[in-house]
Amino acid sequence: MKLKFLSNRKSDFKPVHNSALPFHPLESSLDANLAEIKRLIGHSADVVFRSLSNPSSDSPAMSFIYIDGLVNSDLVSQAVIQPLTDHPLLKEQRPEQAFLLIKEQILPVGGLQECTTVETLLGMLFEGNAIILLDGSKIALAAGISFWEKRSVNEPTSQGVIRGPKEGFTESLRTCTSMLRRRLKTADLRVEQYKIGRRTQTGVALVYLQGIASEQVLAEIRKRLDAIDTDSILESNYIEELIQDGGLTPFPTIMSTERPDAMAGGILEGQVGIIIDGTPFALLAPSTFFSFFQSSEDYYQRFDISSFLRLIRYSAFFVSMLLPALYIAITTFHQEMLPTTLLISLAAQREGVPFPAFIEALLMELTFDVLREAGVRMPRAIGPAVSIVGALVLGQAAVQAGLVSAAMVIVVSFTAIANFVIPSMAIANSIRLIRFMMMLFAGSLGLLGIMSFLMVLLIHMASLQSFGVPYLSPIAPMNPGYLKDIVIRAPLRNMKMRPSTYGSQEAPRQNLPSKEPQTSGSPFEGQGSKNS
Repeated sequence: MKLKFLSNRKSDFKPVHNSALPFHPLESSLDANLAEIKRLIGHSADVVFRSLSNPSSDSPAMSFIYIDGLVNSDLVSQAVIQPLTDHPLLKEQRPEQAFLLIKEQILPVGGLQECTTVETLLGMLFEGNAIILLDGSKIALAAGISFWEKRSVNEPTSQGVIRGPKEGFTESLRTCTSMLRRRLKTADLRVEQYKIGRRTQTGVALVYLQGIASEQVLAEIRKRLDAIDTDSILESNYIEELIQDGGLTPFPTIMSTERPDAMAGGILEGQVGIIIDGTPFALLAPSTFFSFFQSSEDYYQRFDISSFLRLIRYSAFFVSMLLPALYIAITTFHQEMLPTTLLISLAAQREGVPFPAFIEALLMELTFDVLREAGVRMPRAIGPAVSIVGALVLGQAAVQAGLVSAAMVIVVSFTAIANFVIPSMAIANSIRLIRFMMMLFAGSLGLLGIMSFLMVLLIHMASLQSFGVPYLSPIAPMNPGYLKDIVIRAPLRNMKMRPSTYGSQEAPRQNLPSKEPQTSGSPFEGQGSKNS
């Protein structure tokens, strides 16, 4: 299947089930058009209608429609209304000629677009355009003078780094695409725009590099976006759930990020970015399991440090998922595996605890999850203090009251800390759910239950795909040539080829000369004899 890129398209605007309004072509009568528009949008206090009709002038009657708060009212008066007020070129002109004069000569506003239907007109109006209706013309003009308050560019709140860019995406779609343009200064960068949601008309941008992104992946993403038929898109998770591969799975198959550098890096690898207007969290697809353990900071410091930190993340993944289950299984079914001294110590701590190890761990895990959720929902000034102090106070009080053992508090606390090490909150939240299932199997069958559940989990992960890309790639299926940036990171000099995980069309990433052996001697050799 051949796909046409954006450069061959007549327009980058793709309406996808984009309106709940019926199809109404504009009429030549100004009064009829105004009546139809007012009927559809009702009596809204923020919609401004202004009409120009001078009986002493030969200029045709016209009306202006805009939404207060979405446009600059002063700019409407100065750049639109004032130039059209009794302009000498408009006198004694037919509506068709007056329309061309307004569009080509009179208005200094850039981005003028024609509207031939009420549906298109209202869509442009709600995007922050000023609408110009001319009596006798079946075509309206939309002047792009949108202006509204928006959040400035700030540091990302969920993906902080010590070294690297400190700016994150905002809720403005055009601000986000401009950040990518600043980083990817190439003519191959393509931005396709969709309108999704019958009621919300949310702007969605598909960003990729022509010649690098896989045509099959692009076709599949376009197909799934075109298939969305919903009334509202308020956040990127709406898109994520509607286009992700089907099936019940706790693992995310689409990565979310609010870092422009992370998205630029993914696009350079062959991934496709999806930016949604109204949220700072953009999407990267396809995504594999190992991509959720990679941080953009891995490439901003030496490869040995980055590799060490990645090993810590993978270790934290297994600790967060398995540690409570292992404690339950060993203390309940396999006490013989413990050294005698440690076994006596644990038995002394559990003396008087009224609950079995599984119930004890379940209560502590739920308590920590409640404290974590309370810290997130409470005001930012006191949220962290409540979560930290609450955990310390409740843990100490529970141990003193004999409800839980001190070892269980240590296990649950270390598990919670290990969960925060994982850079992606999506995969970290998935581990929280898997941990409870792992604890249930450990409390029922011991180590046999843990091994059985791990096998089922591994088979399930091997069966997952993200837009046709195997979820465990490049481990399963095995591709040894692209393991340089998975568990550890090789030096940049050695990563000359772009990974084929995402089906990238262009394999070479860099063409560095081979490292030449250094010549013996010092570059300053011989200078001492000259100066002596």
